[in-house]
Amino acid sequence: MGAWSELTGQAGAIAALRAAAEVDPAGGVNDAMTHAWLLTGPPGSGRSNLAYAFAAALLSDDPDGDDATVRQVAARTHPDLTALSTDRVIITVDEVRELVAKSQFSPSVGRYRVLVVEDADRMTERTSNVLLKALEEPPERTVWVLCAPSDTDLLPTIRSRVRTVRLTTPTVADVAALLVRRHGVAAALAEESARHAQSHIGMARRLATNAEARERRDEVLDLVLGVSTVGAAVNAAARLLEIAGDDGKAMAEERDEREREDALRSLGIAPGGTVPLQLRGQIRQLEEDQKRRATRSLRDGLDRILIDLLSAYRDVLMIQLGSALELVNAERAAQLAAIAAAAGPERTLAVLDAIAEARTRIAGNVAPALALEAMLVTAIRTAPAAAPGRATRGRA
Repeated sequence: MGAWSELTGQAGAIAALRAAAEVDPAGGVNDAMTHAWLLTGPPGSGRSNLAYAFAAALLSDDPDGDDATVRQVAARTHPDLTALSTDRVIITVDEVRELVAKSQFSPSVGRYRVLVVEDADRMTERTSNVLLKALEEPPERTVWVLCAPSDTDLLPTIRSRVRTVRLTTPTVADVAALLVRRHGVAAALAEESARHAQSHIGMARRLATNAEARERRDEVLDLVLGVSTVGAAVNAAARLLEIAGDDGKAMAEERDEREREDALRSLGIAPGGTVPLQLRGQIRQLEEDQKRRATRSLRDGLDRILIDLLSAYRDVLMIQLGSALELVNAERAAQLAAIAAAAGPERTLAVLDAIAEARTRIAGNVAPALALEAMLVTAIRTAPAAAPGRATRGRA
């Protein structure tokens, strides 16, 4: 299988990290290796996947990662791996202090002790300074791997002590090929899902493998693109909240079940088997983490909805400007063209601004219903009475 086999569209980053994970045959220090790394890239580019692939390669004697180590890293059960991610707005200083304390231990079975921080951009300045001290005086054979959208999201003092590897947004073709290879998805559905997800690997996988997720996305666009009165806007906002809740719950259930299966497999427990008493603590900790994460499911579902709406009005703007760029929602070309003809680009830009503002408000804990209603009132349009809908297409 190998640590790098599940990645796509990041050949340069993979080459750099794989070279660092190489074992020096002379037993000396690998010149490509350093004690702290920062992986940056847009959402969905695969930052965390790359971080854990790198961890698996470092924890194995094989720079491609042996299968047993890859499975342990995937389940986050390798004894020399510590991972920190958060479903809250910030990473707390206590979480980083605990992580720094663990970084002082020598590796027990692997070549290194690896500490992965998935959301390094969510550290406050005070918290970042706690991490900074650990980066300034790193223990031998300890490797930090930080992930963030951009290196500017971290303090300059942190950036000066890490080696940065920048990821790019994979192409639609790259993501589609990954879906075909990894999940056996039909090529047409893989391309559509990658396009609708705007090359976000995780969301593309979900759209390609979950018919209900595709149906919810279609309903969202049907609702919003058809809004023409204030009453319809209020009703649509209520329905969007329901869809976001359903989608967030379904996504959490999928992820939780997958994580539990990976954890049990890594611990050598057969599906349906009884968890030994001495291992129940690890499973209980996983379940507690999953419960805490569930509280963010509604907000995450709403953000996915708003991103889909941004893609639709982006397409409208492209049509209005006569751009040759490919439409994200190409199946709705006739409907989007009718909307584009009913108003000018300035009106579409106002709607795009309203959607972006709704994302900001919801992230700032404004009542979601109010934020959505305000956005949809802005989106009210004067359109042909019977604008063509999206083209029908088969599902694989």
